[in-house]
Amino acid sequence: DKSELIGRYQAGERDFRWVNLARANLSEVDLSGINLSGSDLQGADLRSARLRGASLETADLTMADLSRADLSGADLRGAFLRWTRMEGAILDGANLLGAAVTEFKLSQAASRLRAILPDGLESHL
Repeated sequence: DKSELIGRYQAGERDFRWVNLARANLSEVDLSGINLSGSDLQGADLRSARLRGASLETADLTMADLSRADLSGADLRGAFLRWTRMEGAILDGANLLGAAVTEFKLSQAASRLRAILPDGLESHL
């Protein structure tokens, strides 16, 4: 539940591993430093969300919308990014090593992109 998550986050909690947030609307929400490792975020609306330094390791972001989200320094190792929209996302310092990508929509992503991509290469787009 979005309101419960935001309330607990605002109270200082950061560990939300393995939660089900499928199809949740978290657009424009500041969740910097949150741990959503292993969480189900399929179809979630995370447009313009602030996820700086977030841990999204092995999270399922299939068909999620991360357009214009700030993922600076985020850990996306092993995340599922199938059909995920990331136009205009900021991925500066993000780690996408081992992420499962299919139809990964990254066009015009990140005005500042220096990220570790799924193939292990560092990108300086």
